[in-house]
Amino acid sequence: MTNAIEHVVIIGGTSGIGLAAAKRLAGEGMKVTIAGRDRDRLAAASAALAGKADARALDASDAAQVREFFGTLGAFDHLVLALGSSRGTGAFATLDLTDVRRGFEEKVWPHLSCAQAALPTIRKDGSITFISAVSAEMAAPGTAGIAAANGALAIVTPILAAELRPLRVNAVSPGVVDTPWWDFLAADRRQAAFAAYAGMSPVGRVGTPDDIAKAIAFLIADSFVTGHVLTCDGGLRLAA
Repeated sequence: MTNAIEHVVIIGGTSGIGLAAAKRLAGEGMKVTIAGRDRDRLAAASAALAGKADARALDASDAAQVREFFGTLGAFDHLVLALGSSRGTGAFATLDLTDVRRGFEEKVWPHLSCAQAALPTIRKDGSITFISAVSAEMAAPGTAGIAAANGALAIVTPILAAELRPLRVNAVSPGVVDTPWWDFLAADRRQAAFAAYAGMSPVGRVGTPDDIAKAIAFLIADSFVTGHVLTCDGGLRLAA
């Protein structure tokens, strides 16, 4: 380790967990670059970070854009992939498998595409952190599609840690977190869902984006952790 300021790139850093990670890591003195495809959200995130991060437009589902992004970025130390998708929920008997495919296209393929494109310029003993989700661990009815996508990222994490060493590869597996991911529900239904999940959770609440940001910061900072999926769910999986 050197005393140089380390540079972390957060794809999907414009809201929710990604933005919380950007705030925390910038507060810890790291150089931060956030990227997202929605220019309005990118501008809002940049303002929220008060100039403490570089903001770049990127549609991570576009392989050509991803290659160009990392090709022009230059050397950096850590990569956080905070891309999400809400597709793939519902009873399996009637589940739209096309929607499940789109969920993979929105989350899994961009995670892998960005990780691969970053390899020539990321620090050889730096880190990549994926964001999976506890749906991959809970066996909850109605989540087969979304769990498959999150499970794919959890499965490849230790494989890539072994293959890409000394680059460290880890993942965080969040539980229910109060982020814009839940905006598909009306406010009253969302709060009712949060209350129900809080009642199930041993810690008695749903998560905040910063809860997950702390886990991301830990995986970046601890150079002795690799190939690990860190579940950060308030114990929700224990109640399922």
